[in-house]
Amino acid sequence: MKIEKKIAVKTEIPGATVRQQTEFGDATGYGRISGEYFSLSKGVDTIPLFQGSDGDLCQCPHWGFVISGKLTTTDAKGIKESVQKDDLFYWPPGHNVFVEEDANSVMFSPQHKHTHVINHMVEKVSQQPS
Repeated sequence: MKIEKKIAVKTEIPGATVRQQTEFGDATGYGRISGEYFSLSKGVDTIPLFQGSDGDLCQCPHWGFVISGKLTTTDAKGIKESVQKDDLFYWPPGHNVFVEEDANSVMFSPQHKHTHVINHMVEKVSQQPS
């Protein structure tokens, strides 16, 4: 689910505009959250990195903001969704990511689950021939 900057304005006060999107994913039961800053190059594809994980997909939810660039997720049903600069997003468990344009993003993820996913990716990269 992406949320564009066109989120309804909740209130405006001198010097500030507040927008709020409620019901933006559920973090219940995930424990500690980690904050992550990703810099990704055009063409990066997580499909080979998630091979061997449950469903060959990232099974960790993420809440984030795209600082620059464009990312496209594909879920288990093959549904694609793109997010780009200034978009807020929620990616539920069960996705892969393709980098359409060089991108920088900030994400918040359940720490334990995403550490497991990142470790899986590191292992996959270390297994690739040099």
